[in-house]
Amino acid sequence: MILIGQYDSPFVRRVAIALRLYGMAFEHRPWSVFGDADALAAYNPLKRVPTLVLDDGDVLIDSAIILDWLDELAGPERALFPHAGVERRRALKVATLAMGLGDKAVSLVYERIMHQNSSRPWVERCTSQVAGVLDTLNADRAARPGPWWFGDRMGHADIAVGCVLRFVREAHPDVFDATRWAALAAHADACEGLAVFQEIAQPFFVSP
Repeated sequence: MILIGQYDSPFVRRVAIALRLYGMAFEHRPWSVFGDADALAAYNPLKRVPTLVLDDGDVLIDSAIILDWLDELAGPERALFPHAGVERRRALKVATLAMGLGDKAVSLVYERIMHQNSSRPWVERCTSQVAGVLDTLNADRAARPGPWWFGDRMGHADIAVGCVLRFVREAHPDVFDATRWAALAAHADACEGLAVFQEIAQPFFVSP
């Protein structure tokens, strides 16, 4: 398999971490959606990452779809999302909130670097959404005393939150308040302390 995209993207990073945890071999092509757009378009006409090229030549796009397929490949006993029921629904909700947070954080980056005159209403809306999701996730995590979100075993929800929190902290250091969102800060630190998170990482830098 070939995973396309840079690890400063929380969407790409969560897929790479899952692949490593599953022990699934893959080639990594750290292509940029801007600098390598033409090469990326040959696999994904949306020119978005992550893009996963399968061994049979088929191509999967969108991190949620990729992880769903990886879970199927890994089998129900090893899958990082619960197979069914309330547990699956709750884990999917946490992961979806995390990825929505990532979308808004990326939107704020694009607004800052691509528009000479930012839209204040749009920035305020995205910032409000970011804070609202952080409040919701922090309250949920604080109510769960286990080492991971849903018990003793790390899952996709944990990975999604960990990846997006690193992005938010690096892309918007003035937004994330570790005191206000202490449970999330602790969760992020636990994730980043793992070898797989340290191996699959790329600092995010953006000009002011």
